[in-house]
Amino acid sequence: MSTLDRRLFDELRDIVGPNAIVSHATELKVYECDGWTIEKGMPDLLVLPRTTAQVSAILAALDRRGIAFVPRGAGTGLSGGCLPMHAPVMICTSRMNRILEVEFDNRRAVVESGVVNLHVTNAAKPRGYYYAPDPSSQPACTIGGNIAENSGGPHTLKYGVTANHVLAIELVLPGGEVVELGDSTEERCGYDLVGAVVGAEGTTGIVTRATLRLMREPENHRTLLATFADVDSATQAVSAIIASGIVPAAIEMMDRLIIQAVEEAFHVGLSKDAGAVLIIELDGLEAGLTSYASRAAEIVSAAGATSVKLARDEAERSLLWKARKRAFGAVGRLAPNYATQDGVVPRTHLPRILRVISEASTRHKLRIGNVFHAGDGNIHPIILYDERDPDQVRRAIEAGREILKACVEMGGSLTGEHGIGVEKLAEMPLLFSPDDLRVMAELRHVFDPNERANPGKVIPTPGSCVEVAAPRRQAPV
Repeated sequence: MSTLDRRLFDELRDIVGPNAIVSHATELKVYECDGWTIEKGMPDLLVLPRTTAQVSAILAALDRRGIAFVPRGAGTGLSGGCLPMHAPVMICTSRMNRILEVEFDNRRAVVESGVVNLHVTNAAKPRGYYYAPDPSSQPACTIGGNIAENSGGPHTLKYGVTANHVLAIELVLPGGEVVELGDSTEERCGYDLVGAVVGAEGTTGIVTRATLRLMREPENHRTLLATFADVDSATQAVSAIIASGIVPAAIEMMDRLIIQAVEEAFHVGLSKDAGAVLIIELDGLEAGLTSYASRAAEIVSAAGATSVKLARDEAERSLLWKARKRAFGAVGRLAPNYATQDGVVPRTHLPRILRVISEASTRHKLRIGNVFHAGDGNIHPIILYDERDPDQVRRAIEAGREILKACVEMGGSLTGEHGIGVEKLAEMPLLFSPDDLRVMAELRHVFDPNERANPGKVIPTPGSCVEVAAPRRQAPV
């Protein structure tokens, strides 16, 4: 370390204590990437604060020296959002893990940013409440990371993403100032500053505390498993369900490659010969649920389902959701590495985008599995590759870019819940004009005028992006 580095190290150690600062390369290697493993990079220094006051003091110390930082939660992100690009110091909030208050009368919980998503629901469950956003990484991901990426999950279709469930946040600005945004009421006046921070991927500062909306547990559920010979008929069934006026809590799809991996891993009774399956969940008041489930079963049968089964009890329902939420882990059986994409298309274009994915798989000679939130058109093609082969890595990246470009051309988006990170940075001009990006940069500068909070993320710098004539915002006629 240089003299300046030594002084910084000593100051940060004094703030957080000797057991909350890491500088050895062997220990830092754990933090070299998130779930987007194609790109890696270690910070020079990792700091693990326990309080807002410590975060404030850390950022003030870095600000005095003009040093950039990158926030990190549990590291379950899938777009390289916590990769230290031009940011030598990483600040991990995983030790800020207290649930400070659960107030059932007002249906809210106040939690620190390092609280695991599922722990919020577990704290509220004894009184019949839960926290709605449920990413597949729910048992590990933290609220701070969910806020950074505006995470979703299977039940996004009916209940919305993280932004719909965050009432207020405590934010430490890059200079160390602590600000409160939003409040605990259901309705707010003035500009939605909470909405500007949710999904900003840590480019506005570090969220240390959040007030979350709790939901009442539905009175009951009906969960269906519909099996199809091919993905086309499965995706047509999705549109038919929504067009009927039924809005399920979730509609999830898995294709043959994923079905086989999940069945081999968890033995949940899925047909390995199926081309696709849909998990369709309806919830709400008991009155009417059976008729809605029967109607949904009729619709998917008419669309070509070869079988439709209703989960008989909570055990069967839990087994189906185990299969879906652990699908990404089961993919580890198929290849040494995989990259999960996160584009969005209008649900009526699901058959088209799946054909694009199939063509990309053939062209780049890489297997691609599909498991995704079919109800809202949020696709998750999983590109299988081996990082030991540089050519496979190159082809995996190119395949992902082709899929994202097609999503935008169909009137969709680059991301539904994983964020831009470093993975999709070069594709931003496909969706946004130079003026759009300039306005985004100006908004960021309100919070972070010197761009020291997670630099190199979300908003591309000039010359770093793909060249496009104009952004495509509408689906072709």
